Amino acid sequence: MTPTTTPLLTRKELDAQLGGAARAWLDEALAEAEHAASHQESEQPGGPYAVPSWELRYAAAGRYCGLEHADSVRALLLIEARAALPALTRLYEQGTAAERRAVLLTLHRLDLGPTALVLVEDALRTNDTRLVAAAVGPYAAAHLDAHNWRHAILKCLFTGVPVDAADQLARRSRGDAELARMLGDFAAERIAAGRSVPADLTRVLDLTTPGPAAPTEES
Repeated sequence: MTPTTTPLLTRKELDAQLGGAARAWLDEALAEAEHAASHQESEQPGGPYAVPSWELRYAAAGRYCGLEHADSVRALLLIEARAALPALTRLYEQGTAAERRAVLLTLHRLDLGPTALVLVEDALRTNDTRLVAAAVGPYAAAHLDAHNWRHAILKCLFTGVPVDAADQLARRSRGDAELARMLGDFAAERIAAGRSVPADLTRVLDLTTPGPAAPTEES
């Protein structure tokens, strides 16, 4: 099934859609995340190996706020907690696919630099289309090197993830002769195996042609 990308909701938008009990739960969860962010160095409740309460809330977001809002709630928790790489890695490695996706969707909103690329690279090694689609977002566009970004695009084509999921696709593809070569090889392999060539491949191949600046993703 082709994944769809639902925009993350703001706190205001969530408040308008959640019921009273869910809003109260979210208020408490965000307060716990804010407290953890403010006391990262001075406090270790329950000892150094205790799981912060907001991380437990992260896992429970779908149960209390609805599966359709879980990504947005989890993103808000990560931002409020100012989640650093150790917490993100823990939530990613121990989480369900949905919890991993929320981590990937939020990376570009955190002050991480390129340190979280290990999580993106792990997601791109899977064949889970939800993770692949989340992994090629703004964080990957900003931090993946050319070699790994090209392979991320091929991963989208291989798994059936629409290339529209790849942030800054036009900018990063423009004039990329190596990407064009890889796309050509991929198409030749498909044809030789008697398989169809994804329409998205032709679209990306066209973008690799040097020329005037292509429209930005926002235009």
